Amino acid sequence: MIEAFGLTSNPRKELPPAVDDVSFEARAGRVTALLGAPGAGKTTALRLMLELQRGRGLTHFRGRPLHRIAHPVREVGVLLGDVPGHPARTVRGHLRMLCAAAGVPVRRADEVLEAVGLVSLRDEGLGTLSRGMDRRLGLACALLADPHTLVLDDPAGALSAREAGWVHTMLRAHASQGGTVLFSTADPKEAARTADHVVTLEQGRVVADQEAPDFSRTRLRPRVVVRTPYAARLATVLTKEARAARRSVEIVREGGNRLAVYGGTCADIGDTAFRHGILVHQLADEYGDMGPGAGVLPVVSRPGSTHGRGADTGSVPRSRDGGLPEPVDASGPAAVRPATAGAPPVTDADAPSPHTHTHPLTHTDTDTLTDPDPDPDPDPDPDPAPGADTVTHADAVPPTSAAADLSPAASQHSPAPAASQPPPAPGRPVRPASARTLATGAASPLPPPVSVRSAPSPLRPLRYEFRRAAGIRTGFVTIAVVLLVSVVTAVVLARVGHTPQPRLLAAWPQELPLPPAALGAGLLGALASGDEFRHPALAADRGAVPRRLGLLVAKLLVSAVTALVLAALTVGGNAEVLRLFYGPELAGVPADWPALGAGWLALVVGCGWAGVLAAGVFRSTTAGLAAVVAVPVLVVPLVQKVWDGPSVRTAAGLPMRTRELFLTTWPFGGERYVAEVLRMIAQPVGSALALSVTALLCAYLLMTLRSRPQ
Repeated sequence: MIEAFGLTSNPRKELPPAVDDVSFEARAGRVTALLGAPGAGKTTALRLMLELQRGRGLTHFRGRPLHRIAHPVREVGVLLGDVPGHPARTVRGHLRMLCAAAGVPVRRADEVLEAVGLVSLRDEGLGTLSRGMDRRLGLACALLADPHTLVLDDPAGALSAREAGWVHTMLRAHASQGGTVLFSTADPKEAARTADHVVTLEQGRVVADQEAPDFSRTRLRPRVVVRTPYAARLATVLTKEARAARRSVEIVREGGNRLAVYGGTCADIGDTAFRHGILVHQLADEYGDMGPGAGVLPVVSRPGSTHGRGADTGSVPRSRDGGLPEPVDASGPAAVRPATAGAPPVTDADAPSPHTHTHPLTHTDTDTLTDPDPDPDPDPDPDPAPGADTVTHADAVPPTSAAADLSPAASQHSPAPAASQPPPAPGRPVRPASARTLATGAASPLPPPVSVRSAPSPLRPLRYEFRRAAGIRTGFVTIAVVLLVSVVTAVVLARVGHTPQPRLLAAWPQELPLPPAALGAGLLGALASGDEFRHPALAADRGAVPRRLGLLVAKLLVSAVTALVLAALTVGGNAEVLRLFYGPELAGVPADWPALGAGWLALVVGCGWAGVLAAGVFRSTTAGLAAVVAVPVLVVPLVQKVWDGPSVRTAAGLPMRTRELFLTTWPFGGERYVAEVLRMIAQPVGSALALSVTALLCAYLLMTLRSRPQ
């Protein structure tokens, strides 16, 4: 259950807040729609609920705010906009990476891929997916940790009718197992057709909080749906009679043999068809304009209702006064006839809910339904092209309704579970693995429940970071380019001469502030944090990037390992190429190789860490790489001035004085390595790098503390 109390966004300069004092409830086992025109504040309200935007108010998810939930990703599944992932990452790789973030087994990725029908596209890049496939992947990401609550922002926007029906069927299946579903939409007919409860926003305020039947009755326009092979002829006759009687009637031709009549009644239209000998195959009351094909959503279980043989009359929509419409017979002209005398009475248990619809061609045992669609239209009158909506207005005053500013919407499709199935107990749902019928007619089950141990934090940072770094080719391409540039630079420097051997092995010209390997390590470190802001895969958890120390440590460890590998490959590759071109003289091992090697590794690792921290602080890969370059260009001269100043004692004898501090000798000559490390730190480059990394780390930790909710 979701409870929102007084959600209010921060004011925007002199403009009113986008959301002002929004309060509503979304109950478990039901689908709740947050309805509003574009700009009404739906997305802002969802972001305030998920603590992704600063503002006032409070939202409880099953009695707790999101920042008080130990594992928020297991409580709330979120889809806001497109799937936030690197376009070059594969569908399966993206889900496997999120499995580590959610703390679920990696096999869960294949389970949700099968549930949403993306098994055949698991090796495709995210950037190649269509809109419909992106929605399916977004729903897979939301269902990955088997959450109790789903919060989705316009999940069926810009989708075809088939894809939209599939999305809403999956949401209905989740709610039928005891989960809570909240989605936003700008389409009133989508809200009326697919939701149990509708909360309407207008200019950032709640203007209506209604059950779906009440919403359809009070906010949408009633109409009569007619199916006849003589649609054009019937529309002409109804228009003439409305003009003669000076009544307001609007007739919409919805393609094929279907008409929608606004301002008329079933009785009037049936009488007109009888007098003119027009064959009628369907005549029923509806609320809102469903459009062609809108009644094809399948029946999916819902707690609290009954479903059985006697409930098959759910394909008969109720009239506006709550009763069943008159039956229609296609046995001859003037097709309207009274109900069969021997027909069994319809009880309250058998009757459908006021906002229930199924496909109008469905048959039942009660002889009160319509006959199947006839052969193609034999009407000699010219008809518009199939699928085109033709609107005919009688020459009278246009009809008015309670929701004139809203487009017509459909009555809700209300599925029902078996009568013998008890409603699920409150709490975490236990979903059976049995197949459920989707809009496409294929059997596709929800993902099975996840069984994981409770842990202090579900994030497995090292697994996540390794999968994030290895899931795209950027890192491998960067390493290859760095090695190639280093080899070419080393060969050119050896050809020119006047370069010391250690700098030849590192491919570090005197004119460059940093060698290629250090720049490459800094770029890889900057990408580790920068990609989290460009493609925030963890945005659904908390904030653009969750500032957790475990994730930071994982990034530092992975960047350090990558920098060490890059440094070793660079020196080894340069030595082999120099040996091949110029003989063993230039590829020999220097005499003081321990100190040089330690300094070389420290430089590369320090650049990688500076890139990670700077990109995390400034939220940009470019800023992270710029901070790495700024160390030798800007920080080193400042450190040199400090060291050379008269008020600073020289550090020339620092290693010897440090050795004198040790009263005992360390095993294996440990004091010698400590002295070498101190000597490197005492150098301007080492001091500048250590100072920069320390400052960036402090800034990152400060931002972490400030971003934590109170």
